[in-house]
Amino acid sequence: MIQFISHYNERYSYLDTIALALEGGCKWVQLRMKHTPVSEIRPVAIEAQRMCKEAGATFIIDDEVELVRELRADGVHLGLNDMPITEARRILGPDFIIGGTANTFEHVKAHAEAGADYIGCGPFRFTTTKERLSPVLGLEGYRTIVKRMKEAHITLPIVAIGGITAADVPSIMDTGVTGIAISGTVINAPSPIEEMKRLLNIINHE
Repeated sequence: MIQFISHYNERYSYLDTIALALEGGCKWVQLRMKHTPVSEIRPVAIEAQRMCKEAGATFIIDDEVELVRELRADGVHLGLNDMPITEARRILGPDFIIGGTANTFEHVKAHAEAGADYIGCGPFRFTTTKERLSPVLGLEGYRTIVKRMKEAHITLPIVAIGGITAADVPSIMDTGVTGIAISGTVINAPSPIEEMKRLLNIINHE
């Protein structure tokens, strides 16, 4: 599984990056527009949702629980400093996907108990797209968390995130995680569509 986290650079807007990821075959998109008013996120979300529907991709919005409910997006992703998962579940009910960010096994356990559907776990390495970065996990960090999840019988999908490149994918997948989330490695590639295809190809042959 590959999750694409929307971003922007001097070449592409948020919607451009989503269009490129979908064209490359990605089936899971998260719209992440940190520090942006909801009034500015809404029009982008409406268009991104339309694009994802057309491509048969899952559409997740970062942080904005009420917007997710309003637009009937597929779900929400909540960071460690966002609304608690229990609260989001109370607002959204059982039919929406709720993902939570984790940096430690304790976070994973708490999210599992709170009713999360998947875990975004990271960062794998230092990344510039994230402020207030949690301690870097590396391969050893993932191995430890996956091992402890097995011991605790926690079966939630766990997605590695944070500065991941195509070259990292085989060794990351070997740690036992379910998938990866990517952003910069796709949008900063010479051909984002080809890069997404390449990543999907690597994951599918793992």
